[in-house]
Amino acid sequence: LPLLLTTALAATALTACGGGSGSSPDTVKVSYKQSTDNSVKVMDTYLAGIKKQFEHEHPGKKVEFVPIKAPDAEYYTKLQQMLRSPRTAPDLVYEDTFLINSDITSGYLKPLDPYLAKWPDWKQFIGTAKAAARGQDGKTYGVPDGTDTRGLWFDKRVFRKAGLPLDWQPKTWDDVLAAARTIKRKVPGVIPLNVYTGKPAGERATMQGFQMLLYGTGDGTRDPLYDSGTKKWITGSRGFKDALTFVETVYREKLGPDVADALDPNFNTTVNGELLPKGRLGIALDGSWLPQAWLPGSGHEWPDWSEQLGLAYMPTQHGQAPGKVSMSGGWTWSVPAKAGNPDLAFAFVRTLQTKDNARKWYIANSGIAVRKDVAADPAYSRAQPGIKFFTDLVASTHYRPAFPAYPKVSTAVQEAMEAVTTGDLSVAEAARGYDATVEDVTGGQVVRR
Repeated sequence: LPLLLTTALAATALTACGGGSGSSPDTVKVSYKQSTDNSVKVMDTYLAGIKKQFEHEHPGKKVEFVPIKAPDAEYYTKLQQMLRSPRTAPDLVYEDTFLINSDITSGYLKPLDPYLAKWPDWKQFIGTAKAAARGQDGKTYGVPDGTDTRGLWFDKRVFRKAGLPLDWQPKTWDDVLAAARTIKRKVPGVIPLNVYTGKPAGERATMQGFQMLLYGTGDGTRDPLYDSGTKKWITGSRGFKDALTFVETVYREKLGPDVADALDPNFNTTVNGELLPKGRLGIALDGSWLPQAWLPGSGHEWPDWSEQLGLAYMPTQHGQAPGKVSMSGGWTWSVPAKAGNPDLAFAFVRTLQTKDNARKWYIANSGIAVRKDVAADPAYSRAQPGIKFFTDLVASTHYRPAFPAYPKVSTAVQEAMEAVTTGDLSVAEAARGYDATVEDVTGGQVVRR
């Protein structure tokens, strides 16, 4: 009886969350990631406008939203739970490109090629963005709604007090650490440097933190995480240990936030909404999208942020070519394999991704355009300070090896980061743990470098 009751309650909870797909042939159910910061309504506001337009252009059709309000790691889990059953699968879902191949392999998503072949706008999307939504079978499973890049944000108010240059551009990792040490010494009460870390931060730790370091090691000609020639994951590398050492240094020397804060899954909300606007963080290794948190109506309005904050690219480890590092990801709109109304779902995508609507979205969420016609539009390039800086980083950016094993590899990265952040393991021990985990989760498909 307890088992039956638990099962029934679980099914009820999922039905309440997803609402079931296909309950009405005239209603498209759209699921997306809702910000955990109640004051940030960028996605909600944008989608509400698209809903109004879609329902006006398609009389008799309705749009129903199924938002998932959760930190990144929980969002992925809840979304996958919904995708498993036709009773709970929405008609359209918001997929992070790092997870899309895993969901494709699990049979959760529907290939969109028949729709894309009849959609003239598809030719406007840049090749790298299309590739991010392509499965290993060569089929496309999502329509990207933008990309992103990453760099160093620094507070000029803090730098003035620390006696650091306001046109700061570090050339090496040591330059970054030197600036953080100066801030710690001269501006007490301010967190010198934030590097996301640990499992609670999820992919934010892997991508904004670790990979921004790892991809700056070596000579820049080979992927330090995945060997495309042998199709194996890389273990035992010097670059991996060096990136972990950087993270260990930040937290051992107390150049970063308190460990308890760093391991809070919602710490990014604190960074965006409090620490940066209030001048309590010197340097943030973070993404191009941050200004969306400071727009009018956000609850954290910061109209002069571009005067208070500076931007610098993340340097390579020793300043070796190409000198700078960025990582890019992004999200796609995908149709679940068990969606009840896939045709209506793609019709909604076409409305989402008109040139005008795409431009509105890129500007609203501080995104980087993946449509060539929008990227060339002055209304986009001049819309917000920082857009040109982050768009220019696309030329030197890297994309994650988003193969089916990647989510588990990413988790292994987070575990290694967390271990050196807390001091529970040495760099060597954490690296060995990572190597063992990756060998296990990939079935031994590894190569030592």
